[in-house]
Amino acid sequence: MAEVKEFTLPDLGEGLTEAEVVRWLVEVGEVVAVDQPVVEVETAKAMVEVPCPYGGVVTARYGAEGEELAVGAPLLTVAVGADASAPAAAEGSGSGGADGVVAEADGADAAEDGGAGETSGAVLVGYGTGAPPARRRRVRPTPAPAAAAGQVNGVASGYGRHAVTPEVPVRAEAAEPAPGPVPVISPLVRRLARQNGVELRTLTGSGPDGLILRADVERAIGAAGAPAAAAEPSAAAASAPAADAGEVRIPLRGLRGVVADKMSRSRREIPEATCWVDVDATELLAARRAMNAAGGPDAPKISLLALLARICTAALARYPELNARVDTEAREIVRLERVHVGFAAQTDRGLVVPVVRDAHARSAESLSEELGRLTGAARDGSLTPGELTGSTFTLNNYGVFGVDGSTPIINHPEAAMLGVGRIVPKPWVYEGELAVRQVTQLSLTFDHRVCDGGVAGGFLRYVADCVEQPAVLLRGV
Repeated sequence: MAEVKEFTLPDLGEGLTEAEVVRWLVEVGEVVAVDQPVVEVETAKAMVEVPCPYGGVVTARYGAEGEELAVGAPLLTVAVGADASAPAAAEGSGSGGADGVVAEADGADAAEDGGAGETSGAVLVGYGTGAPPARRRRVRPTPAPAAAAGQVNGVASGYGRHAVTPEVPVRAEAAEPAPGPVPVISPLVRRLARQNGVELRTLTGSGPDGLILRADVERAIGAAGAPAAAAEPSAAAASAPAADAGEVRIPLRGLRGVVADKMSRSRREIPEATCWVDVDATELLAARRAMNAAGGPDAPKISLLALLARICTAALARYPELNARVDTEAREIVRLERVHVGFAAQTDRGLVVPVVRDAHARSAESLSEELGRLTGAARDGSLTPGELTGSTFTLNNYGVFGVDGSTPIINHPEAAMLGVGRIVPKPWVYEGELAVRQVTQLSLTFDHRVCDGGVAGGFLRYVADCVEQPAVLLRGV
C-alpha cells in the first residue's frame, strides 16, 4: 500500500514567514522524482523554485496560484511507492483552496511525516530530508453538519476528507486564555492581531497543527467589527471617503508590501539628513573609456556603476562612521569592518537591492562583473534571499530615470546612501574658462545619529574629488 507523505512550505530563510504561489510545476497524478521542483513561489525577496524531497505520485496540491501560504503550511502530498495510475484516478485537480477537491491515495488518509522512502539531497534553509523528520500528531475535528465532508463553503481542507476549516475562528467566551505558547509563526500575524485588539489565544488556527494564519485573524476582525458597523451606519458613512466607481485597490503585499514597511520604518526610526554637490564627471568618463580600451575588444567592460562603487568603498575606508548601523535596544553604534554594497535595481517586480559582498576587497573589474551578474538575476527574478540582504551601504543611480537629484530614503538599518543623478553636458568653469563638461549631482543621505555634518560632508567631498579626478584613488593603491 502506498504511503502518503506531506510536503510543507519550507523555511526559505532570512526571516521569511510566507510566500505566494506563482506557478505550479506539477499536476495531480503526475510522477515526480526526488528533488524535482514542484512549485514556483514568490517571497518578499525573490522568486524561488521549491524542490520536493519525496519521489512518487502527486496526490494533492494545496494553494491556488496567487494564494499566500505560511511557512509550514502544506504544499502537496506524494504517494511514495504507489502505482502511478492509482492516484491519477482521483477526481478534480486536488488544489486545496482552489477547486475544492483533494485527491488521496486509495484507502489512505493524510500520512504522518517521516518513515521510509527516498530521501532528498537538496536543502533549502531550514529543511532537508537526509534523516527522517519528527512525526507529528494530527487532530481531526468533527466536520460541521452543514458542510460536505472535507469542505467548508466549497473549499477543500488541507488534511483530507475528514478535516474542516472553520469559516470564523472560534473565540473563547468568558474564559481565560489557555496557557502556553501561542501557535503563531508570522510576526505580521502578531502585529495585525495587536493593532486590532485580537487576543490570539482565543483563536483556533486553520493552519497545520492549529497554526494561526493571517486569514484567521482577518476573519476574527471582521466578525468582531460587523455588529459595530451595523449599529452605526451613519458614523461609518461620515468618516469614509466617497466611493469612486473607477478606483483600483492594490494590496500592499509581497515585495511591494515589504518595500512599504521598510521605507516607513526607515523614516520613522532614522533621523536622516541630506547633502549634495554638483560634480564634473568628464574625467571619470574618460578614465572608464581608457580602462575598457586597454582591456581589448574581448575583455569584459567596466561599468560606470562599478567605478562609483569602487570610489564609495575607498571613501568608507576613510570615513568608517558611515559603514555602520544603530542598535536601538542597546543604544550603541555598530561599526562594520566589511563593506557589502547594495545597489538599487528597478525590476518588473518592483524595487530590489542586490548586494555585492565584500566590495572593499574587489577591483573595479571584479565589481563590474558581480554587478552585471546580480543585475541580470534581478531582471529574471532568480536572486536568492541571501543576495538581497546584508548590505551595509547602498548606491542609488537614479540618473537612469533621467532625473538630476533626489533625497534617497536610507535602506534600513544602514547609515547612509549615495544617490547619483544623470550625467549631462552643462556649462562649467574649467581651469578658469567656461566650457561644456559632463556634470552630475551627488546626494548623500545619512543617519545623523552615527555622525555629524562634518563627517558626511567629508565623505561626499572625497567622492566628488575622485569623480572629478580619478587619479586621487591612486593614493590609496
